[in-house]
Amino acid sequence: MYGALFAFLLWFLSTFFIIGIALMIFSIIVYWKLFEKAGKEGWKSIIPIYNTIVLLDIIGYKWYYIFVSLLGIIPIIGPILLLLFMISYNIKLAKAFGQSTIFGIGLWLLSPVFAAIIAFSKDINYVGKTVDKDIDFNDLF
Repeated sequence: MYGALFAFLLWFLSTFFIIGIALMIFSIIVYWKLFEKAGKEGWKSIIPIYNTIVLLDIIGYKWYYIFVSLLGIIPIIGPILLLLFMISYNIKLAKAFGQSTIFGIGLWLLSPVFAAIIAFSKDINYVGKTVDKDIDFNDLF
């Protein structure tokens, strides 16, 4: 009885692991191409934390906005503010590539799919930084 359960768990976990590795490789390729499309070196996309700093630079935010992620530890209001920032961040990233607010919301909801559209579409080009001041939520309201 336990042999069948063990075999199922082994199959399930190995399948989950293989799918996870495939998605990670896909994400690396997509963000490498996205960085290159924005005029940054592709290798910067594979370094944790630094890749977020480079993405912030692509849309025009200063590097220290990476600390906004710490908002999530503030009870009740922190996660709400972090959610608003992430939606605004993705909208501004979409606009940096000449896309609409709706595309930015799609980028927030289905990041790998919409990032792949930006990375591999020949019709989408980097148009420049979309932020010229501190954080604003004008795209949300």
